[in-house]
Amino acid sequence: MGRFAEAFGGSPGPRTRREAALLSLKGFCMGVADIIPGVSGGTVAFIMGIYDQLVDAIRSFDAGAARCLLRLDFTGALRRVHVRFLLPLLAGIAAAILSTARLMHHLLDAYPVQIWALFFGLIGASIVVVGRHIRPLSATNLLIMLLGAAAAYLIVGLIPVETTNALWFIFLCGAVAICAMILPGISGAFLLLILGKYHYVTGALKNPLLPENLAVIAVFCAGCAVGVTSFSRLLHWLLTRWHAATVAGLTGFMLGAMRKIWPWKEVLETRLMDGREMAVRAANVLPRAMDAEFWSACGLMLLGLCAVLALERLAGGPEAGT
Repeated sequence: MGRFAEAFGGSPGPRTRREAALLSLKGFCMGVADIIPGVSGGTVAFIMGIYDQLVDAIRSFDAGAARCLLRLDFTGALRRVHVRFLLPLLAGIAAAILSTARLMHHLLDAYPVQIWALFFGLIGASIVVVGRHIRPLSATNLLIMLLGAAAAYLIVGLIPVETTNALWFIFLCGAVAICAMILPGISGAFLLLILGKYHYVTGALKNPLLPENLAVIAVFCAGCAVGVTSFSRLLHWLLTRWHAATVAGLTGFMLGAMRKIWPWKEVLETRLMDGREMAVRAANVLPRAMDAEFWSACGLMLLGLCAVLALERLAGGPEAGT
């Protein structure tokens, strides 16, 4: 037992209970973001200064760790992987997803303008916080940012499709969605919406102990594990080789995704998906009146902006600036 404790203590991660609690809180914020179509958990990780640590932790599950496990060298595997970082973070993410999935469904249905206004403030401030750390702010990096914005703008304009509930497709959805979940700007939840599986997967999370829902969650998580371990290596390579250009591209992704998050919309087309009537095409419009809904939305937008600035101060600034 002492060898395991020594191996666990030697891995990267929080050193005190206070640091572990703070990391869990950041994970909780990421989890809340990850279940919202249009808001990225990667954005939250970025503005709270744990983005590079997150990518490194995912990359730590490599071939060397697998070889240790095959040799039954569990202490060796424990030294290689960043378990001490991931445990409190994943605990916070899981707590958020399981506790707020039903609540977020209700809030988005009952108060769509106010909730999207809050998200608009959160992401708008995040763009400023992350974007000011693009160094150097060269013509090339500006072009990359514009290309990232254009790509995100087109992606969030895609119309959701109706797809199969077969487990192989749920696995594929997990692999695709998790890649977006660690990308600031593109929401994994939104890609699930595009793939026609957002309500199906979050519906399983509402009652996770039912046998049929357990199978869906397990297969989806397996897809996430495969997708994230593969994609994190590419992302780490980009951040290591072309840090400023990669940050510029991620900032552009967030900027382009603002199209999806604008609070005031006019529904142009609906479709029955997963047993629900869903808007699959909508146009952004200006507020129709300066009424109570308008002012409450503006107040929440300002609250979202202040929340990001407070999180940045608490975390000591985003890692984009390092």
